[in-house]
Amino acid sequence: MKLLKVLQGEPVWPPPVWLMRQAGRYLPEYRALREQAGDFLSLCLNPEFATEVTLQPIRRYGFDAAILFSDILILPMALGQGLSFAQGEGPVLPPLGDVAVLDSASAPGRYAPVLETVRLVRAALPAETALIGFAGGPATVACYMLDGKGGGFPRTRVLAYENPGFVAALLDILAEATIAYLQAQLDAGADCVMLFESWAGIFPPEQFRSFVIAPTRRIVAALKTKNPGVKIIGFPRLSGLLIGEYARTTGVDAVGLDSVTDLPAAVAACPDGMVFQGNLDPLVLKVGGPALDEAVLRLLGQCRGRPHIFNLGHGITPDVPPEHVMRLMNVIRDACSVS
Repeated sequence: MKLLKVLQGEPVWPPPVWLMRQAGRYLPEYRALREQAGDFLSLCLNPEFATEVTLQPIRRYGFDAAILFSDILILPMALGQGLSFAQGEGPVLPPLGDVAVLDSASAPGRYAPVLETVRLVRAALPAETALIGFAGGPATVACYMLDGKGGGFPRTRVLAYENPGFVAALLDILAEATIAYLQAQLDAGADCVMLFESWAGIFPPEQFRSFVIAPTRRIVAALKTKNPGVKIIGFPRLSGLLIGEYARTTGVDAVGLDSVTDLPAAVAACPDGMVFQGNLDPLVLKVGGPALDEAVLRLLGQCRGRPHIFNLGHGITPDVPPEHVMRLMNVIRDACSVS
């Protein structure tokens, strides 16, 4: 598998390609299945439907990796927190007031449908296509659990100062639950896993170290102890100058780069030979045309000779025309075939 070769530190040309949110609302086949499922959560928890959604972009574009179709908030739901997805508004949870209401013992039974999806997808994928399991990073998941919705997370940020013990207790529960959840995905057939710390960048440096780096290091160490050789991708979005410390101290095998991170600066800040993923601006995928071509070729040129997984700096947005994704794939294939 090309993806696993790169995660082992081997430069591969052409680089493996997959895109965050490659399965989703921009695809007409996804929208049809979503309507059939009735709502987003039902789609995530129906193994047959979730398998089909995971496979749709592989069939359409031939990506080198599939990522499990699910959501980072499946884990708090499994721990007993209410969860719904309001149409056009995103996730809604009752803001958490006490960690004692969380039930780690019952969580595996509640996320069992996700594990069945992993098994079904791995059985259906071509042998050369990697399957990426994932979870939200504890800090990001805690933000949604404490605030009850997205949008700057004001309650989480205040609690981090006013009641750090409460936040620390929640992160402790989430770290252990995430270890169990990702281990279950690996046992079900995932080839590697990814931690999405999508809101890492809202925390000042000391909180970033406590809320993002420390739980990630704990998760990575536990998974690698039980699974020697397992590869883990970390995505500390908007981490800025702290990306080097994250790469050096967490033990992740690859670092996902958002689209505002300067790639040469990230290379300078991180350990020699660090594997990088992403960095292409999702907006240019919407724009398409020569702007997309130029951005793709520039990123390919910057990463040639380095272990790099071609991806975006964040997820595909619903307004991206599917043909723009095919254009991206064709630019990569054409550029690599003549160089």
